[in-house]
Amino acid sequence: MLLNEQIIRLWECNPDIYDLLRRCSNVIDARIKLNKYLAKQHDEIERRHEWLHPLDYDLMCKCLVVLQTITGDRSDHLSNFSVMKTLWGLAQNLDSEIATDLSEGFFEEIRHLFLGIRGSSGLYERSQLPLYQSMSGRDAAFLRSKDLEHKAQLVREGVNRYPSGLQKDVALRRAENKQNILDYFHGNEQDWHNHVWQLKHIIRDAKTLSCLIELTDEERKAIELAREYHLPFGITPYYVSLMDREPSRNNDHAVRAQVIPPMSYVEHMIHNRNNIEYSSDFMLEQDTSPVDLVTRRYPNIAILKPYNTCSQICVYCQRNWEIDDAYAKKALPPKEKITRALKFFEQNPGLDEVLVTGGDPLVMKDDRIIEILDRLAQIEHIQRIRIGSRTPVVLPMRITQELVGRIAAYHVPGQREIAIVTHFEHVYEITEDALIAVQKFRLAGMSLYNQMVFTFENSRRFEAVALRKLLRLIGIDPYYTFNTKGKEETNEYRVPIARLEQEMVEEARLTSGLVRADAAVYNVPRLGKNYLRAQQQHRLISILPDGRRVYEFLPWESRISLVDTYIDTDVSIHEYLEKLKTRGENPHNYESIYYYF
Repeated sequence: MLLNEQIIRLWECNPDIYDLLRRCSNVIDARIKLNKYLAKQHDEIERRHEWLHPLDYDLMCKCLVVLQTITGDRSDHLSNFSVMKTLWGLAQNLDSEIATDLSEGFFEEIRHLFLGIRGSSGLYERSQLPLYQSMSGRDAAFLRSKDLEHKAQLVREGVNRYPSGLQKDVALRRAENKQNILDYFHGNEQDWHNHVWQLKHIIRDAKTLSCLIELTDEERKAIELAREYHLPFGITPYYVSLMDREPSRNNDHAVRAQVIPPMSYVEHMIHNRNNIEYSSDFMLEQDTSPVDLVTRRYPNIAILKPYNTCSQICVYCQRNWEIDDAYAKKALPPKEKITRALKFFEQNPGLDEVLVTGGDPLVMKDDRIIEILDRLAQIEHIQRIRIGSRTPVVLPMRITQELVGRIAAYHVPGQREIAIVTHFEHVYEITEDALIAVQKFRLAGMSLYNQMVFTFENSRRFEAVALRKLLRLIGIDPYYTFNTKGKEETNEYRVPIARLEQEMVEEARLTSGLVRADAAVYNVPRLGKNYLRAQQQHRLISILPDGRRVYEFLPWESRISLVDTYIDTDVSIHEYLEKLKTRGENPHNYESIYYYF
């Protein structure tokens, strides 16, 4: 859409603001007049509240607050961009005051706010008011039940769009894939179920992978370039068997995207490898590491990283900056380092919980795992040990009965808990082998929790719901849904924060409490988890010319101690919706996303 058409469409949404700004002689005057107008609008809403539906009233108030915030002087300072100056420049038709890169995404954001403050969002149509609200007793209950049945049907239809690895037709295709992989490596069924054999045959290059599945030209080039510049890459034979042989990514999109790096990621990593001012340590773990191998952001729990590699490499891993390669030989730190790290836990009695992660600690040999657990179990104040691992997803045959039995020995109800935290990202990853691995832990008395990273690959309507529902059925509790990290190299995976907020309200909320028990969070660098359900923990402060939102995140201890906030830039909602079209989605079905702040 041409700029002039966008400007006309914008002012049509609120001619009053256009007239107001057009009569202002400068930005300062425009800001004062706009604030007065918004205050007057709020007063008008208060006077009309008895004629407004409470949901309309709520949305109008929120839009007024957001518009007032993003046009404020403080927001200009924090975001290094002035929405107020831009709107005034548009009204005055002054090219000198308008950013040259104003995008359709910017206009869509402001347009929805203009509609929102007038009660014209279109989200709540009067024809949608349910009849049961005007009734009572059994008649009301009957109609409400019919309405709820309709909503349940929407969930079923949404979930059924996404095949899982437990479906018979999928399992049959994967049995063929497995046999092809075994034939290629001259293995047998016994080999397949041996994790040592799996680790020995990790696929590390495009040539080998292309013999097992079809690769697109871009996939092949990206892998070859990554290996040329020694970027970590590797996939277990088992995980390759979860991929469809044809490269359409119709069903295996999340599986392929998990391990096959996009070209944008590879090029970004290569470009910045010698840039001393650039750090892939997005979470600033180096600033929260009191000793090597330990990260501490919270009072009662800290991270221990005794092993610096995994059986395969996830492209958007939080710690890809410190992992050399899949199943790297020198991933085990010297014993002195581990001893010093364990000593830190001994000397800090406030730490009653430890997350053992890495890398993936369950890739270590049994004796090494038990040695770590034994040392931690001897620390009297440690009440809970979490083991963070993607092994049940990518190498389930590693979860042997012997290993589970030895780990379970440290799980003592009433004294010490051992919990497994894993990372299933899509229902297509859930297989009979994964189910068996999970149940071994469950039958030994241990609980399992899942941390899903909400990426473009699992962000369509009810795609995350499908995962949560099936996780519960195989014995895993949904724990966290992480919004994708704001790392530049993984922009292709990122999803607007508003989409995760929308998903939790409009999709997850339609399922039972046990299924939607996880929390939506954004991991803020240095500060830790910011709960996206609680708007008091973050606020929208600006819209950039390219349509990206700028947020100010409050620290988790904001009511406890004086800690700085964190400013971060999201991805464009408009661009995300346009990208969804490439997956066959209708952006109109996601239109309410603009009203999640």
